Amino acid sequence: MTGLDGEILEPDHMAGQDTRGADESSVRAGFWRTFAKAAKQVPFAEDVVAAYYCALDPETPGKAKAVLLGALAYFIMPMDAVPDFLALVGFSDDIAVLTLAIATVRANLTEAHRIAARKSLDELASGKG
Repeated sequence: MTGLDGEILEPDHMAGQDTRGADESSVRAGFWRTFAKAAKQVPFAEDVVAAYYCALDPETPGKAKAVLLGALAYFIMPMDAVPDFLALVGFSDDIAVLTLAIATVRANLTEAHRIAARKSLDELASGKG
């Protein structure tokens, strides 16, 4: 059976494999470096950082984690639909993906995630982060 014959979202070669662990490791490793480069272009920085904390929270439901980790993994990829190094438009596709992901799982973003986000943003702004 080819990948086209099976499930669209889970081709045969991926069946039963959980890729969240790989996404989570990638997000942990690259989020802050990418965020520091993109922060001025992201009009909803607090939501993005809160989404980061939500994605890593063990209390966050699996489906919400998967949505957020996928969007955050896309955000940290250096080459995507619109390469991030392009001035003015580089992060536009990332912003669109993050906007959709955050809107989809907004109910899972807790006050604790927002507090952690504000604290991290304050530390970044003061040079402590």
